Amino acid sequence: MSHVPHYPTLFEPGTLAGHRLANRLVLAPMTRTSAEHDGRPTERMRDYYRGFARGGFSLLITEGIYTDERFSQGYDYQPGLATLAQQAAWQPIVEAVHAQGARFFAQLMHGGAQTQGNRFVEETVAPSAVVSKGEMLGFYGGEGPYPTPRPMSEADIREAIVGFASAAKHAQAAGFDGVELHGANGYLIDQFISEYFNQRDDAWGGSLERRLAFPVAVIRAVREAVGSDFPVGMRLSQIKVTDPNYRWSGREEAATIVTTLEAEGLDFLHFSELDARSPSIEGTDKSLSALANELTKIPVIANGELGDPQAAAAMLNQGEADFVAIGKAALANHDWPHRVRENQPLEALDFAMLTPRANLSNEDAWREQHDVSATLNATR
Repeated sequence: MSHVPHYPTLFEPGTLAGHRLANRLVLAPMTRTSAEHDGRPTERMRDYYRGFARGGFSLLITEGIYTDERFSQGYDYQPGLATLAQQAAWQPIVEAVHAQGARFFAQLMHGGAQTQGNRFVEETVAPSAVVSKGEMLGFYGGEGPYPTPRPMSEADIREAIVGFASAAKHAQAAGFDGVELHGANGYLIDQFISEYFNQRDDAWGGSLERRLAFPVAVIRAVREAVGSDFPVGMRLSQIKVTDPNYRWSGREEAATIVTTLEAEGLDFLHFSELDARSPSIEGTDKSLSALANELTKIPVIANGELGDPQAAAAMLNQGEADFVAIGKAALANHDWPHRVRENQPLEALDFAMLTPRANLSNEDAWREQHDVSATLNATR
C-alpha cells in the first residue's frame, strides 16, 4: 500500500558516486569484532548485514576492515581484506546485501597508534611516537594504556599505502560497490592529518599540506588500483576514539582538508561528529558536515546523534548533508528506515547489548535474554 512516508526527505531517492539509492539512509560503519581469528567474515556477519539491507537502508558501510598482514589490524577478531581467502569470504555477504536491494561499501582501515589487537606483529606504528590518550576499549577486547608506537619509516609508509590499494582491489573483486577510506576517529590516516599525532619534520609532516600527503597518496594509490569508475570516498572527523575533545584549528584548516581531498577525485565525504546538528568548527556556527557541504561539490554523508528522525531530516532539509548515516539507533533497530517510514516506535539502545564485548554473540544473547527482536514483524 502506497502512502506519503513520515519525514519524506529521508525517503527521497539520491545518487551517490554513480549509484542510484532508494533513500538517503546509510548504515554507519560500526566495529563488531565478530570475524574469525584469521580475519575471514562469518555467516553470522552475513545475516547481520543482510538484516540492515532488508530493514530499508539503501547503502551499508562495513565496519573497519584491515588492509594488510602487518600493522593495519586494530582489533582482535576484526575482519580483513588483505588476502584472497578474506575476499572470498566477503563475497556471499555482499551477495546477500545486494539480494535485498541495497548497495554495500567496504570501509578500509589501518589502526596505527590506536591498535589494540594485531595477530601479525607485537609493536604498533604511527606517524610519530605519540601515545593515544586514554586506555584501550574494553568492549573491543583491550585493556590498559595504549603502547608507544614506533615512528613509521619510509618503507612502513609505502607498505601501508600499498595495503590500502591492495585491499581496495580485493573489495572490488568481492563485489563491493565502493570503498570508504577510514580517515576519521584517530586511526592511521587521521593520525597523519592531526597535528597532535603527527610531529614529523619530513615530507609526511609539519605543515598542513605535508600532513595531508599521506591521505593524498592513499587516495591516488587506491584510485590507480580500482580505476576511475569504482567509487572511493573518505570518512573524516575531528574527534578521536581516545579524545572526543580534539578539534582542528578552525575554518581555514577544515576548508583546506576537505577541498584538498576532494580535489584528489574522491566521490563522497563522510563525517563523524559527536552531534552533527551542533556547531563544531571553531569560529563558525557550522558543523563539519554543513561546512563541507558548502565548500565541496561531492555528496556529504553526516553522522552523529541522528537516530532521532527529526534531527536526521533536518540535516537534509537545511542543506547540511546529502545523506545521513545511522549508527547506535540502527543497532537497536535494524529496520530503522521501515519503522520511521511507517511511524512505528523505535527501541532505545541498551548499552548492555555491547558489554562485556561489542560483538554479535553478545547482541544475540542480549536479544534472547530480553526477548527483543532486531526488527518489527510487521516491517520485515
